[in-house]
Amino acid sequence: MIFAAGRGERMRPLTDSCPKPLLKVRGRPLIVWHILNLVRAGITDIVINHAHLGHMIEQALGDGSQFGARLSYSPEGTALETAGGIALARHLLGEEPFVALAADIYCPHFDFEQVRNVLEDNDVWGNPHPLDRRDVAWLYLVKNPAHNPKGDFALHSFSIANEGEPRYTFSGIGVYRPSMFDAIAAGETAKLAPLLREYAARGQVGGELYRGDWTDVGTPERLEQLNAPLTGRT
Repeated sequence: MIFAAGRGERMRPLTDSCPKPLLKVRGRPLIVWHILNLVRAGITDIVINHAHLGHMIEQALGDGSQFGARLSYSPEGTALETAGGIALARHLLGEEPFVALAADIYCPHFDFEQVRNVLEDNDVWGNPHPLDRRDVAWLYLVKNPAHNPKGDFALHSFSIANEGEPRYTFSGIGVYRPSMFDAIAAGETAKLAPLLREYAARGQVGGELYRGDWTDVGTPERLEQLNAPLTGRT
């Protein structure tokens, strides 16, 4: 699932007439970078939620065949936040663990092949006590950027913790078990961070550090930097 429902307030006025996921980095919309990388890893069934100017996203991407993908859309009249967006799209996501990512990050070399089996070793489907499961989510963290110097989570031997050192920033890429969102009703607004912290406190969130190129394209300045002439960067 690709999250594309945000308003992009910090990107205004660019996002007044263009949804943030369609803003271009090096001639290609942000969301298309993700779709191509997912398809390259053999992940072709992709759900996209949208709200602000969502019709433009559907018009630009269509059914996904131009990228070798099969796209489904989950429109939201008003953006429901990340966890709420997942809850609304549950009927499209199935019952197996799924990868989800923010449309407004740029990570051109992320290999989505690595997400396929991260929860497999702890797969205990059928367990009548879901809260006893070891990992219900797997997060990819990055070194803290200048705009988030204190990070979001600590990482201890592939286990995500709310407290401790070293601390890193959540990249916006994660793998989740659908059962995480059972308590959220379709159409309910709900943020993902509190849910992740709840499960992390129970020791049920795993993760690892991603060391490749990654940018949270959250401001016009960061977009300009990405589109500046290359200086040895690939």
